Amino acid sequence: MKLSELEFHLEDFLLACQSKNLSPKTLSSYEQSLKLFLAYLKAEHGVDDVQRVKTGHIRQYVAYVQERGKYTVVNREISKTINHPQNRRDYKKTVSSVTINNYIRNIKVFFNWLEQEGELHKNPVTKIEQIKTERRQKVGINQDEFNRLLSQFDYTTFHGYRNKIITMLLQDTGMRITECLALEVESIDFKHRMILVTKTKDRKERYVYFSQVMARELKHYFKFKDRYTETNLLFPTTRNTILTIHSFEKQLKKAGQQIGLNIHPHQLRNNFARHYLLNGGDFYTLSRILGHSSVTVTEQAYMDLTREEIGQKYNQHSPLSKWGIK
Repeated sequence: MKLSELEFHLEDFLLACQSKNLSPKTLSSYEQSLKLFLAYLKAEHGVDDVQRVKTGHIRQYVAYVQERGKYTVVNREISKTINHPQNRRDYKKTVSSVTINNYIRNIKVFFNWLEQEGELHKNPVTKIEQIKTERRQKVGINQDEFNRLLSQFDYTTFHGYRNKIITMLLQDTGMRITECLALEVESIDFKHRMILVTKTKDRKERYVYFSQVMARELKHYFKFKDRYTETNLLFPTTRNTILTIHSFEKQLKKAGQQIGLNIHPHQLRNNFARHYLLNGGDFYTLSRILGHSSVTVTEQAYMDLTREEIGQKYNQHSPLSKWGIK
């Protein structure tokens, strides 16, 4: 089947992204969102030439997605008979501002790349801006909640004790769950209390650090693990295979539900960052630990401390309190 001009450029763009060694997740995001946009251009406006794409097409596409709702826009109509999106509970529900902005970002990346390649006379995304979003307060987990969460894991079983250690490590280091489950035994440096993380989001290795408490727990876990498994994976299954994210998420969620806590792995990463800052940590160091591309990304993600937390931090650093003025 012959590709249209826009489809040809999209394939070329994806090849260029692959050559930059972008993550599979990023490539998938580009491909999925851009194919939907190109399908819209052709079906609604008869546009398949890159020079004919206008700023108004992009604005109208954003409005089109917002009006129709989730899973109503598809790349090929035949996929509706295969995937049956109409049977989903959230079918036609409002598409979040975050998702819309991801679409806009991907479209901008594509057309900016086309401009750099010399394929555009006029760039249609120059005046396109992301839509305003309401920041949702990140829900924190306090010390009592965390201790009760840990108590829900059955320490006498391998998978129960393993899940407890994973939960503690996520809270202590701020690692992503994908990074944590990919760790091998050799990644742990007990002398310097640090971990070399190799399977990262941006494919750049980095170190994270763990506490004395975590060091003690890890040493005990190593002995426990050796009785059940024969693999270099730090957190395997009893079949010596890698523990899947879905499996851990399910077990963590179950433990949380037992104490009335709605929790997922990324919340532990957020909680680490929150308490790191509240305990006096700085954004620059936190950015390095979390593996963010810049300090700005970290600041934007974790500037939503609650009023009470800001008050507590103020009391720790108030000049007059420190000076002891009477």
